[in-house]
Amino acid sequence: MNYASVGTLALILHLIINKELLTRRDINNTGSVAMIRYKQFLYGVLGYYITDILWGILYRIHIIPLVYADTVLYFTLMVLTVVLWVRFVTEYLESKNRFASLIRGIGWAIFLFTIVYLIINFFIPIIFTFEGGEYTALLGRYLTLILQVLLYLLASLYTFFMASRSEGKEKIHNHAVGYTCLAMVIFIVLQILYPLLPFYAMGCLIEICIIHAYIEQDEKLDLDIERQENAVANKEKEVYDQIASSLAKDYEAIYYIDIETGRYIEFSASSTYETMNVPMEGEDFYVETMLNAGRYAHPDDRDFAQSLYHKETMLKNLEGKNSYSYKYRIMVGDEARYYRFTVMLSNDKKHFVFAIKDIQDEITAESIQMENQKQHATFSQIAESLAYNYDEIYYVDIENGSYVGYESNNLYGLLEVKQTGDDFFEESRNNIPKVIHKGDMERILSIVNKDYLLSALESKKQYDIDYRLMVEGKRHYVRMSVRKSSDMTHFIIGVENIDKEMKKEKEHLRALNSERELARRDELTGTKNKTAYMELEKSVQANIDNGMDYLPFGIVVCDVNGLKQVNDVEGHKAGDEYIKACAKLLCDVFDHSPVFRIGGDEFVVFLRGDDYNSRKELMEKFRLEVRKNRDEGSGPVIAAGMSEYDPDTDDSVTDIFERADYKMYNDKQELKSNG
Repeated sequence: MNYASVGTLALILHLIINKELLTRRDINNTGSVAMIRYKQFLYGVLGYYITDILWGILYRIHIIPLVYADTVLYFTLMVLTVVLWVRFVTEYLESKNRFASLIRGIGWAIFLFTIVYLIINFFIPIIFTFEGGEYTALLGRYLTLILQVLLYLLASLYTFFMASRSEGKEKIHNHAVGYTCLAMVIFIVLQILYPLLPFYAMGCLIEICIIHAYIEQDEKLDLDIERQENAVANKEKEVYDQIASSLAKDYEAIYYIDIETGRYIEFSASSTYETMNVPMEGEDFYVETMLNAGRYAHPDDRDFAQSLYHKETMLKNLEGKNSYSYKYRIMVGDEARYYRFTVMLSNDKKHFVFAIKDIQDEITAESIQMENQKQHATFSQIAESLAYNYDEIYYVDIENGSYVGYESNNLYGLLEVKQTGDDFFEESRNNIPKVIHKGDMERILSIVNKDYLLSALESKKQYDIDYRLMVEGKRHYVRMSVRKSSDMTHFIIGVENIDKEMKKEKEHLRALNSERELARRDELTGTKNKTAYMELEKSVQANIDNGMDYLPFGIVVCDVNGLKQVNDVEGHKAGDEYIKACAKLLCDVFDHSPVFRIGGDEFVVFLRGDDYNSRKELMEKFRLEVRKNRDEGSGPVIAAGMSEYDPDTDDSVTDIFERADYKMYNDKQELKSNG
């Protein structure tokens, strides 16, 4: 039994080493072509080991007809593994050259040559015979093995040569193939010399061990690269988050929008803007914002507003520039207020940054100031009225750039001449790098330009911009306001210190955001609460009521099983832990959709996006996990039912919820009856 013992040991080691790959069912869908070919090769070797073991056993007990049949199968599977090995190697090396075509051709030639010889062997022994009950190797057997030696030797020489000329993964792959080929050459030569010893099986085992070691080295290299990429990505994300957070505090809301898909995230919102129930994130900015413009824009501005929210329109308006702005009135309750909307293109050119600011107070102030212009005939009177709001005022000749600068140094708005000059714009360009924060420098340099200001003031009376000054190493917020004089010959440029105002506004927004978040979070589980769900339901229902085909979504209604028993037997603290475990399971499975706790033991999942597209697979995964927990008596057990929105039949979100609730009830009964 020594022959069969070697094959048995090889089979056991083969299964241990390759257990994970042999048992993976998803590799045909998720794996690379090379790994699919490798798995096929492993199964081919597995079949070869089994025939090799049977040969040793059958030859030992001397059942010649069975030994003959197994020998035919033995040679068939041997050359089949050669073909499978060639297919794997060409994919593993990513070879598309003559070498790949050559070894594939040789592999198939060996296979066909051996099959033909095995057929002939039934009539005329040319590979093996059992005359006298003893196995005798013939010429055909030696030719088959010699052809394999030549194939492996050729592949070994080629891959070692290529390894000497390559780096990284390519070098690793060539070494892996080269050493496996060299091992097979040695063991096939031994098999030629000793026909009754299992050297070929030993060679296959060594070959697979070498490949396995190099594949592990591959995976380690991939993991190192992935870790480095993740570290860079996380660092970039941290920087971007800090920038976005800083910018968001200056606006009612800022949206980060995927240009291609329209998916968006809201970074910040004021309390006033929040009352309009605009979602914090969504699937289609263009459709949802056009819908909101129809709901909230002033009736006289509605057509203008809705014309702006098309992807093509936004991209066209950004041609040749980094941003553009427009304004219209929004109804906040019964009050019409002017808002300024600014659209910017992100650095990756794949996202819009959309900022919203309430400028009603600025518009009101502008109207008052224009009234003052009508009432006063000289610049000094205009300047003195503006001096209450500004620390410095510049009166700039539009034609030649000459200017007079004033500063206000008392409580009565009286002005004193601070400086004069021949070219306001040239001097500003020289001074900006010395005093402006580097984060604002490029933006201010592009704005302090006669043509830019004239263009900006074509459609509005005043242009405002906030930026940061560096004074003795400290940052101070200021606002520059630009308008034309009544005779249209001068720019009136006012600069005011808004540092205290900005700090107060930031503190106020932080407090509002914190309060808003807490009001919509479930204290025990950290999921969203019933209030948040009701707000989402109301928003979705409003879209349905307005006749828009809402984005596809589904609802999963869940009910926790066994909570009362846990509370009664182990106490309410254990019950709380059980509820938290249920919430974690839901969040882990439906990780791209919001989870809401709407009652003591009731949860709702609002399926959308990728989760909606994979809803059946996710529900199946969820139910398998729940039934496993039930059968093993550990982990949360949750009944669940899912229903999708059908725009042709569904008029309300409640209809969808009730269908899902009914399915959940049936699932609950099934869990109990089979528990």
